[in-house]
Amino acid sequence: MTCAALLLATAVLLGNDRSRARIRARTGAGVAQTALSTRTGAAAESDPLATASALEVLAACLRSGMAVSTAAAATAPSAPPHLARILNRAADLLALGADPASAWSDPARHQDGKAEALLRLARRSASSGAALAQGVSELAAQARDEAADAARAAAERASVLIAGPLGLCYLPAFLCLGIVPVVAGLAGDVLRSGVL
Repeated sequence: MTCAALLLATAVLLGNDRSRARIRARTGAGVAQTALSTRTGAAAESDPLATASALEVLAACLRSGMAVSTAAAATAPSAPPHLARILNRAADLLALGADPASAWSDPARHQDGKAEALLRLARRSASSGAALAQGVSELAAQARDEAADAARAAAERASVLIAGPLGLCYLPAFLCLGIVPVVAGLAGDVLRSGVL
């Protein structure tokens, strides 16, 4: 038991910042702050499923009956940085009683297609009274499908790029081990038979 505790303490001391932040988050000290600090901007932006999972969380919160501002505030810590800024801004403005059309706007005007679609969907829902949860779920499914398509396309590109070097490696081996012995054997038989 003490050996395991000693190994755990050594791993914590030698572990990287991300491991320490994860341990702090599990103990309950500053859960929201460590969740935001452990995700670097580049890593969160490069994850193609981060937006889809954040939208799923938002849809689940809305389906459970949460107010839109509360659901947006609850979703923001798990969202990618740009989407988290939009959700935090909307949650704060809606909680203060701002007009939903102005709360669901992006003053930074980033070119994120899913965030723009969410903003349009939320503004439309606020003006028409339509349920926001179903639209957000469909948007999450669309984001997941696009991520799967992008992964499939990347895998197909990789298989095409791998075929060239493999061909360069295996073609000479095939010629040396498969074709040359057969031709040499046939040539030897032809020369011994006196046909030439």
